[in-house]
Amino acid sequence: MVYLYPGSKVSSAAYDRAATMFSPDGRLYQVEYASKIVEQGTLGIGFIYDKGVLFGADKKVSSPLILPESVEKLFIIDSHISAISSGLVGDARRLVQIARQESQENLAYYGEPIHVETLVKKIAALMQVFTQYGGMRPFGVSFIFGGIDPEGEKRLFETEPSGALAEYKAIAIGKNKKEAMKILETEYKENMTKKDAVNLMIKAIKASSSETEKFDLSKLDFAFVEKGNNLKRFTKEELTNLISNKK
Repeated sequence: MVYLYPGSKVSSAAYDRAATMFSPDGRLYQVEYASKIVEQGTLGIGFIYDKGVLFGADKKVSSPLILPESVEKLFIIDSHISAISSGLVGDARRLVQIARQESQENLAYYGEPIHVETLVKKIAALMQVFTQYGGMRPFGVSFIFGGIDPEGEKRLFETEPSGALAEYKAIAIGKNKKEAMKILETEYKENMTKKDAVNLMIKAIKASSSETEKFDLSKLDFAFVEKGNNLKRFTKEELTNLISNKK
C-alpha cells in the first residue's frame, strides 16, 4: 500500500490507472503504455541525404482485401514538411490536422513557411499537455517530422508520447526499430546520394521484417523533399528503378 496523504491509502495499482500520477519510483505508467503502443506500430524511417530529407514507411497491410493506398502512414504537412507516424492512426490523424493548421496559420500571419523545429515543438508541447491533466490520456503515437527550412537547412526530428523530442540525422520508429537502427548506425553516411539513401532505407526495412514476411514495394510509402522543390512521393516505378540501378 502507498499513502497519498495522512489517513488515506491507495493501492499501488492506482498509479497504473492515473495518467497524471507518478509512481513511488518516479514513473508515469500510462505514458509508458503509450510508448508500448508505438512499438507495436509499423516501421517508419527518416534520414538526411546530400540534397534533402528522405522518408520511408512500411504499411504492413494485414489483408489482401485492403487497398494499400488507403492506409495512412506518411503524411504531407506542408509543401516542405512531412511526417511519419507509428502507433494509433486516429491519434496520428488528429495531430497531423493540428500540424497542418499551425503550418497554414504561420504562412498567413508571417508570410513565410513555418520552420520545422517550430512546428515540432508546438506538436510536442501539445502531446506533453495530455500527460499532465486528469481526464486526458497520452497520445499513443510517435512521429518523425522532417523537412527543409525557409533558409534551406535540412531538419529531422522524433517526437514521443511524453512530449519529448530530439533531432537526428537518421531515425527509425515502430516495431523492430532496433534492427533498423543497427543498419542505420553502421551504414549511414552524411552526404549520401538519393539513390544510396533509398537503398539503405530499403535494407533497414528488410532487416526489421520477419523471415515469413514477403517484401512488397506496393506496401511501402516513400517521399522526399529538397531545397527549392515541393515534397514529392515516389511512385512504385521510381522506387523500382532506384533499387534495380544499385552500384
